Amino acid sequence: MNAPVSIFSKEKPQEIIADDIASKLRDIIDSKRLNAVFQPIIDMKTAEVIGHEGLIRGPADSPLHSPMKLFNTARNYGMVTELEYLARREVLQSFFNLAGSGKIFLNISPDVLMGKDSRVGETLKYIEEIGLSPRQVVIELTENAATTDYALLRDAAHYYRAMGFEIAIDDLGEGFSGLRMWSELRPDYVKIDQHFIQGINHDPLKLQFVRSIQEIAKKSGARIIAEGIESEEELITIRDVGIAFGQGYHITRPQSQPVNQVPPQIKQALVTHSVRNIHAPNQRITVESLVKQMPHVSPDFSNDVVLHYFESQPEINAIPVVKNGAPVGIISRHHITSQFSKQYYRELHGRSSCDMIMDNRPVIVEKTASLHDLSDLMLQSDPHCLSLGFIVTENGLYVGMGSGHDLLRLFTQMQLSAARYANPLTLLPGNVPINEHIDGLLQAKSPFVTCYFDLDFFKPFNDIHGYKKGDDAIQLLGTLLKEKCAEEIDFIGHIGGDDFIVLFQSQDWQQRCNAILERFAEAAKWFYSEEERNCGGMEVEDRQGNRTFQPLMSISIGAVVANSNHFNSAHDVSSAAAIAKKQAKKIMGNSLFIERRQ
Repeated sequence: MNAPVSIFSKEKPQEIIADDIASKLRDIIDSKRLNAVFQPIIDMKTAEVIGHEGLIRGPADSPLHSPMKLFNTARNYGMVTELEYLARREVLQSFFNLAGSGKIFLNISPDVLMGKDSRVGETLKYIEEIGLSPRQVVIELTENAATTDYALLRDAAHYYRAMGFEIAIDDLGEGFSGLRMWSELRPDYVKIDQHFIQGINHDPLKLQFVRSIQEIAKKSGARIIAEGIESEEELITIRDVGIAFGQGYHITRPQSQPVNQVPPQIKQALVTHSVRNIHAPNQRITVESLVKQMPHVSPDFSNDVVLHYFESQPEINAIPVVKNGAPVGIISRHHITSQFSKQYYRELHGRSSCDMIMDNRPVIVEKTASLHDLSDLMLQSDPHCLSLGFIVTENGLYVGMGSGHDLLRLFTQMQLSAARYANPLTLLPGNVPINEHIDGLLQAKSPFVTCYFDLDFFKPFNDIHGYKKGDDAIQLLGTLLKEKCAEEIDFIGHIGGDDFIVLFQSQDWQQRCNAILERFAEAAKWFYSEEERNCGGMEVEDRQGNRTFQPLMSISIGAVVANSNHFNSAHDVSSAAAIAKKQAKKIMGNSLFIERRQ
């Protein structure tokens, strides 16, 4: 996340700065003072390096060291084509000189590719002079400006493909027309913007977006690259979704030397076969997903300056006040405008520092806090805080703001998503998430055990004692499953009625099942009367008027131990589990039947 900036800065006049920056850029291009760095792209299944993205940096001692600053400046001063061709040559030459392995992803802007100054054939000429092959090079189209001439862009892509290059599109989900470009170009690789990757392990909306993109990729033949992976949790979630390739700071930061192997801890994390349970209660969305970068003011800024800012930014309702990097207050548009509407207020206080008008008790929350923590904080605050919004910090330092409207919207989306697929009685995931998780386990080739839990003699109990006690018995089983399963890796689903599925990755799954059977046997008897407990069951009358004895409720568990080689789909797994459950129900009392497929 970029550091937030103040709305004003005390620097040299703009025209002097512009001349100075343009001169520095011209000097960098003329003296070819560019440096190439390389970030590896890895196979998410094997942790092998399949290639590198070539990136450019300006001179370390220059204000144009940052690639964003460098290329934005070049675009502003009409030097972007010249700079980009120089950057291509530097990346290709450095990759060859440093004996980089795999493919090299070469950033190319579509507007430069199709511009009137485009130098047709020059990139291929570079490659031939250096000694590389076009088959080693992936043209990565980086969208810095709106693309409108898709026919011309499509022709350019065909031209490069005919020479042996592959095509990638960058930052899907961030640019102006990523999906349209995907449809038109049919690229070999598609990079998902880092916004949808960061925090994906606790954000179901981002997860659903990435899953949808993965489905489109399967049908189009493209391979997906997840950019911006910054934590092990993100890395594992991306792997479990089935994304082919990944890159990011958690794997390796860009380096001057291409790397041939990832750090050992990355490989170990990827080859570990456990697929994390994204539906577990602790997989929560954090405040970070609501952060928006907002300019801020210093407490010594005058009230006139702050009012002018509000007048020039009509969409802003509040602005944070930050001192030495830490938030100290917030100024409301409504409050400052109402104060200035008073007679003589501007004359008396316009030049006074704005800390006199700020609210010094804003809602401040760390970006790692859960939405539930934030919600509690908002409820404990004054009602006007919901409209003002909240200030977000990282280790106490200001990083941005969030709005009460966005918080309410996200909560609503989460509730709708949960209600759509959850069982209303236990709130456990229903059939759709169950099938998705099974498919994820199969894709990851992760060994797992499917256990089908079913209550025996539930219907006569429900008929005699009523649906309320029947619901209590079902909820008891759901509670026992949650208590005895490892929530990070064991998935619990409620098919419906008194039927549950657990997808175990815990090595001690059998001991967990036995513990559930023991606990249920002890607890279930208290649903019955003392007489029924003493008799070990109850007498009921069937439809023909015959009285039959029905034992106390028990659990039958049908377990299927298998790996992905035995199944092709969630349907195959569920069918095998149903057969195992029927075998378990042939055993009287609480029982566990295990089918071990060879």
